[in-house]
Amino acid sequence: MANKVKTVFVCNNCGYESSKWLGKCPGCNEWNSFYEEKISKSNDKLGGGNSERKSAKPLKLNDVIGKEDVRVSTGFEELDRVLGGGLVNGSLVLIGGEPGIGKSTLILQICDKVKGDGKVLYVSGEESAEQIKIRADRLGINNQDLMFLGETDMDIIQTAILDMNPKLVIIDSIQTMYSDEITSAPGTVSQVREITARIMKLCKTNGITTIIIGHVTKEGNIAGPRVLEHMVDTVLYLEGERYFSYRILRGVKNRFGSTNEVGMFEMANEGMVEISNPSAVLISERGDNPAGSVIVASMEGTRPLLIELQSLTTPSIFGMPRRNANGIDYNRLTLLMAVLEKKAGFNLGNQDAYINVVSGMRINEPAVDLGVILAVASSFKNLSVSKDVVAIGEVGLTGEVRTVNLMDKRLKEAEKLGFKTCIIPESNKKQLKESYKMDIIGVKNINEALKAVGLR
Repeated sequence: MANKVKTVFVCNNCGYESSKWLGKCPGCNEWNSFYEEKISKSNDKLGGGNSERKSAKPLKLNDVIGKEDVRVSTGFEELDRVLGGGLVNGSLVLIGGEPGIGKSTLILQICDKVKGDGKVLYVSGEESAEQIKIRADRLGINNQDLMFLGETDMDIIQTAILDMNPKLVIIDSIQTMYSDEITSAPGTVSQVREITARIMKLCKTNGITTIIIGHVTKEGNIAGPRVLEHMVDTVLYLEGERYFSYRILRGVKNRFGSTNEVGMFEMANEGMVEISNPSAVLISERGDNPAGSVIVASMEGTRPLLIELQSLTTPSIFGMPRRNANGIDYNRLTLLMAVLEKKAGFNLGNQDAYINVVSGMRINEPAVDLGVILAVASSFKNLSVSKDVVAIGEVGLTGEVRTVNLMDKRLKEAEKLGFKTCIIPESNKKQLKESYKMDIIGVKNINEALKAVGLR
């Protein structure tokens, strides 16, 4: 019977469907996100009388026998930490990141490290077998069970997976795959949603662990509908500045573990190299004792990181001073400088101010506020803060230094790396349960903190 062609307009951001074009999506309030899509459906798929319907009976949850949580190590302790102990059999993992950040390199190394646990199928819709082989030789990949399939048709891919029954399947990338059942182009909302649903059903039914690589938009989100992230079991983002070698693998969703863990890698000639002690690496190139440099203790998930903040203030030659923040929020910098000027009497109104988080890291938590205050004041006064000092604390609008969480972990990390003094909120000092060899100074406001480091 002839197919009926239906034209709909689909939001490229959330997948909302409309019979006509709309300037603003009612589902996600995104502007100019609708595009036309033709969907072809045959009559026998529209619920005809002769079609067979499958039925399912509800089960008592108490009668269901739970399977043991079997995990397979990826060979990277940092990645296993983010996953919650390794890859769960039959799970669907989505890894996103900017182009050139190292997604395919990391995945290819995983394929090599899981050798001996069954066949691994690498499906690529972007690169040929020769291109993958060149990268594999450069990385020293030598897994005899690693199979390659250069295909974008989901029907062919599904047949190959069922015939091979591999232990691990890699899809690189989800935006290049397509199904003939959907008439739209690969990468569109309908195609991404359909392909992900089929892969999910395939891996859950047959117990095949699958890793999907996804492109990201200019805003840093996974390209395609948000429903893609809801369908998979785990969503990981590989982050980092392209011109720096350090990469952070961050979990934003994990049905089998915590989303508070992060892993740190370095992009080297031999591929991704995991960093077991990030704090020591991040502060290893610090100068002798420069003015404007302060060490702060930031939490990435449950892992404490000691990071160097650098600040530079210089008299402005224009009427309006410049403010530039690299690695922290720009609005947070301007707010803290206003507090420093109002509550501590620093005349920063005619000063250009620049602040940088060393090594291309990005810090979002407010516990580094005190470090920003001290770094700016140190540069303005041209006086150095001792290199053995770590600053931890959130700063309020009235200049008070407020409590931060997980203080014990931050202090243990600072003590392990040999720091002698730690400036923390007074309220945190009263709550400490353990004793430390460091000199811990509790401060109530920024004036006390400035005095403690010799800037007041």
